[in-house]
Amino acid sequence: MEMSPKQIVAELDRYIIGQTDAKKAVAIALRNRYRRSRLPEEIKDEITPKNIIMKGPTGVGKTEIARRLAKLVKAPFIKVEATKFTEVGYVGRDVESMVRDLAETAIRLVKEEKMADVEVRAREKAEKSIADAIIKAKKSKNIDTPDDILSKNVYEELRSGKLDNIIVDIEVDDTPRSMEIIPGSGAEINLGQIMGGLLPQRKKHRKVTVKEGLKLLTISESEKLIDMDNITAEGIRRAEQEGIIFIDEIDKIAGKGASNGPDVSREGVQRDILPIVEGSTVMTKYGALKTDYILFIASGAFHVSSIGDLIPELQGRFPIRVELQSLTYDDFVNILTVPENAITKQYAELLKVDNINLKFTRSAIEAMSRIAVDENSTSEDIGARRLYTIMENLLEDVSFNASGDHPLIDVDIDEKYVLEHLGKQVASHDLKRYIL
Repeated sequence: MEMSPKQIVAELDRYIIGQTDAKKAVAIALRNRYRRSRLPEEIKDEITPKNIIMKGPTGVGKTEIARRLAKLVKAPFIKVEATKFTEVGYVGRDVESMVRDLAETAIRLVKEEKMADVEVRAREKAEKSIADAIIKAKKSKNIDTPDDILSKNVYEELRSGKLDNIIVDIEVDDTPRSMEIIPGSGAEINLGQIMGGLLPQRKKHRKVTVKEGLKLLTISESEKLIDMDNITAEGIRRAEQEGIIFIDEIDKIAGKGASNGPDVSREGVQRDILPIVEGSTVMTKYGALKTDYILFIASGAFHVSSIGDLIPELQGRFPIRVELQSLTYDDFVNILTVPENAITKQYAELLKVDNINLKFTRSAIEAMSRIAVDENSTSEDIGARRLYTIMENLLEDVSFNASGDHPLIDVDIDEKYVLEHLGKQVASHDLKRYIL
C-alpha cells in the first residue's frame, strides 16, 4: 500500500531533523505520483510532476531529504552537480549524461530485485559446482570414499560454513569489458557480445576460497536465470515513470557571465538543462528514454545569486519553491540524539569494535550543540557537517588509544570532557566577541 504524505514525513523525521516545509513538499510530490498511476491512460499522460527547488545553506538536509525519499519508495535516484556540466560545444559532461546515469541506476535496481528472486536456485547450483570442485580435489589425493557418501558429507560441511577458507579451483565466464566509443558519451561497444554468436563463451579458472567461490558462482548462475531484455525494458520504464534526479549546486550556474575555470557560459548550461526538465527523449545504450515524467529536485545555497537569476524558462519548470532554515541550537541537540543514525550512535558503534563503551551525557550534547552554533555563526555556516569536525576533535584521543586488546572500558563524555578537549574553539569564540 502506498504511503500517505503524513506517513512519508513521519519516515523522513526518523533521519532528518526539522525542515518541515521541504518534507511536506516532497511528500506531496511523491503521493501525486501514486495518484497519477491510478488514473486512466488518457488523463495520466497529461499530468507531469511538479518539480521542486530547495534554497538553503549547506548541511541542513537538502540532499538527505531527496536521498531518503528515493530510498523510501525504492525509486531510481541519482544526484548530480550542476557545475559538472558544460554547454554544448565544450569539452566536458553534457547534461544528457544525467539521464543516462539514471537509466543505469534503474536497470541495476531491477536486476538486483530479479537476482534476489532466483538466488535460492542459483545458490543450489553454485553449491553443486563447489562440491564437485572439492570432491575432485579430494579424489586427486586418492581418498578411497564412495562418491555418494563423500558428496553428502561435502554438502553438509559446505552449508555449515566449515569449508569457507578452503582454496578451490573454479571455472567462471570470461566476460570482456565494454569500451566507450566516445568518453563521457555513454555509448559503449562490447566485442564479446558482438562475436557471441560466432565464438563459444570463454571460460577462465580462478583459485578462490569456498566462501568467495560460492558468491561468484551464485552471481554467475543468477545471471543465467534472469532475462536481461525484460530487465532493461522494466528499468527504462521505472526511470521514466518513477525516476528522481537531484540537481545540486544549481545556484552556481545562476546569473550571467563565465564560471570559474574554462570560459563556459553558465546561462548556456541552463539552456541545455531546460529541455531535459521540460520533457525530451534521450538516447541511452539501452534505448530511448523520455524525461517527461521524471521528478527533478534542484537545490542551492543561493548566497550570492537568487532563484530569480535563473533563466525564466527554467524557473517556470520548478513551480514548487522551498526555503530551508539554518540549524538552531535545539536542532543540533535533536540531531545528536533523535535520528536512528545519529552521529553519537555511529561513533559509539565504531568504538565498540575496540572495546570502548562510549556514552554521552545530556550536558555533553548541549555543550557540543552550543559550540556548533557558535562555529557556524562566527565562520562559514556548514550546517550539521560542523558536528563531524567537533566529534573528530572531541574523540581524537579516545580513537587513537583504543586498540581492542584491552577489556571493555566505559568512557563517559560529559560537559567537562567537552570543554577540556574543545577548549581552543570555545576560547576563540570568546575572543571574536571583542573583534569588530
